[in-house]
Amino acid sequence: MKLLVTGSEGFIGSHLVEELVYAGHEVTAFVHYNSFNSEGWLDALPEKVRKAVKVTMGDVRDSGSVRAAVKGQDRVAHLAALIAIPYSYIAPHSYYETNALGTLNVLDACRDFGVERLVHTSTSEVYGSAQYVPIDEKHPLVGQSPYSASKIAADQLAHSYWASFGLPVTTLRPFNSYGPRQSQRAFIPSVMVQVLSGASKLKLGSLAPTRDLTFVKDTARGFVKALESDAGLGEVFNMGSGFEISMSDVVEMIRTISDQPFDVVEDFERLRPKTSEVARLWSDSSQVKDIFGWSPVHAEKEGLVRGLEKTYEWFRNHFGSPGYQSNSYVV
Repeated sequence: MKLLVTGSEGFIGSHLVEELVYAGHEVTAFVHYNSFNSEGWLDALPEKVRKAVKVTMGDVRDSGSVRAAVKGQDRVAHLAALIAIPYSYIAPHSYYETNALGTLNVLDACRDFGVERLVHTSTSEVYGSAQYVPIDEKHPLVGQSPYSASKIAADQLAHSYWASFGLPVTTLRPFNSYGPRQSQRAFIPSVMVQVLSGASKLKLGSLAPTRDLTFVKDTARGFVKALESDAGLGEVFNMGSGFEISMSDVVEMIRTISDQPFDVVEDFERLRPKTSEVARLWSDSSQVKDIFGWSPVHAEKEGLVRGLEKTYEWFRNHFGSPGYQSNSYVV
């Protein structure tokens, strides 16, 4: 099939592009325009994969560039978004423009050009702190940050286009993906980069929250299954590992994997506002398994350890690369 991936140059997007090429699809990668002619993490893909991908630059906030990219595509995976929660406190308007209005541009283009399937990307952050666990798709949506509020708006727009116009859209809601190529702004890369620098004291935010951590290759496989299927239209699907773990326990796992001594100090700059912190996330992913046959290869504690080992090895091999600097806090 001819498939378009927005946000293709990012963490999850680049892994999805790679998996789609291996699956034999004709992939167009929609990359956020920049004056450096950088294609983000697409530049890091194996040469054989990279040569198979058509790259087009644009901006999801610009309807014209979105329409030009969507035209002629069979199916679309929409991942383009601003995702850094701390920066959403600084520039909330930009999150609404990119995540909500950008999604509206994608929905309109897919509707106008008769795309046969759109897979829209949500986030577990839309649930806020868990009111019950495990969290299923019926859990209330609570915008505890400008980021999560913008994603709730995008999710509701996607559903409205299914309900109002019959647009064949499916929403996937990944829970806390991690793995190679993740930004240092995320918790696990922040820990690993500091450990690899030989730091004796790691500067971290709150270690109390729990998360359902999903290895990025598992997340990408879930998107492939949804894109290749004709089921689940108009529905939302959680994708998580089914395993809840605190950030303090993750730090201890990384300590064991790295075999490096260090202490942890709380960095107040890295703390979310008290009522904005999401205390607990744990996914019920039974629905995505029933409909698409997806389940994580890196499941439960044993799977998390394997995923963290692979991630640590990747960061060790790329330590010091641009974007990974141990002496700076990346918002």
